[in-house]
Amino acid sequence: MSGQAYLILENGAVFEGSFFGAQGDVTGEIVFNTGMTGYLETLTDQSYYGQFVLQTFPLIGNCGIIPDDFESAGIGLKAYIVKYPCGMPSNFRSSVKDDEKNLDAFLKSRGIIGLHGIDTRSLAKIIRDNGVMNGKITSSKPTDADRREAKNYSVTNPIASVSQRSITKAGIGKRRVALMDFGVKRSIINELAARECEVSIFPHDTQADEIMKINPHGIMLSSGPGDPADPGNKKIIETIRVLIKKDLPVFGICIGHLLLAVANGYKTKKMKFGHRGTNQPVKDTKSGRVFITSQSHGYEAIADNSSFINVNDGSCEGLDYGVSFSVQFHPEARGGPLDTGFLFDMFMKRIDAYAIK
Repeated sequence: MSGQAYLILENGAVFEGSFFGAQGDVTGEIVFNTGMTGYLETLTDQSYYGQFVLQTFPLIGNCGIIPDDFESAGIGLKAYIVKYPCGMPSNFRSSVKDDEKNLDAFLKSRGIIGLHGIDTRSLAKIIRDNGVMNGKITSSKPTDADRREAKNYSVTNPIASVSQRSITKAGIGKRRVALMDFGVKRSIINELAARECEVSIFPHDTQADEIMKINPHGIMLSSGPGDPADPGNKKIIETIRVLIKKDLPVFGICIGHLLLAVANGYKTKKMKFGHRGTNQPVKDTKSGRVFITSQSHGYEAIADNSSFINVNDGSCEGLDYGVSFSVQFHPEARGGPLDTGFLFDMFMKRIDAYAIK
């Protein structure tokens, strides 16, 4: 881990640190994650496509690299910012391959730039106080041209960039679930497969008639990156509008929740700095019970009839349409918490009630 590196924000603030992983220049949107654990899941969560992820917990990488914990085959984020990357991890499950012996080697093998040694606390406070902003990591002292480049950056075609290109299957069971892949996490597929579901995973741009050819009992709208109101999502939303008219249970998570909301006539908006971490409290508005959840999103649905709300800021965390429902958080969360895993059971109950004859 070596080489001087700089981070310049679009507001002109500059942080000086060192590279780890790959080295070079890269521009992206900076967001922070408050999780103390789950760094491997964060790295492989495609919800972070096009972003720099700042970890607020200071020591990252102490458990090494554990492929079984990956949420996808690739890395979605553009750069990873930590205070101290652990160079000597210790965990019996950690990989012993040279290119995965620690976080530095892993990021280097994947071509992902890492930045460490900056004041991560100060950077997180800037984002919290001023909102999400863009930045550029560079090996040379930043100039005003670098600041302008950062300011003009935008994430383009995120869902199309992370969705699979062909139809695949997973699991065996009596329930047929069609999953639309917007950047799906493996844990979502595993939760469905564990509940006797045969899961057909479709690319994001699959038309409704193609999905209906498998005669599904339920529709899963996966997690993923980006702005639900992005013009590139118009065809996806039209497909969802057709699917919800089939009177089949639909379950949306994360971006799937937001796209389902838009398809049902709700508006969405970008949040100041979003929710990213494993300690977000949400309240069931019907029972009043509070759950701790994992989240990774920067947009919210605007609703006054939420099934779940965020305890911290009152934002919408879920919507229930009767047959269909969705949540902004991750009930499949790895490495936790798993407080809301019962939502998959609720999906099964609705499938059994509405779709299986």
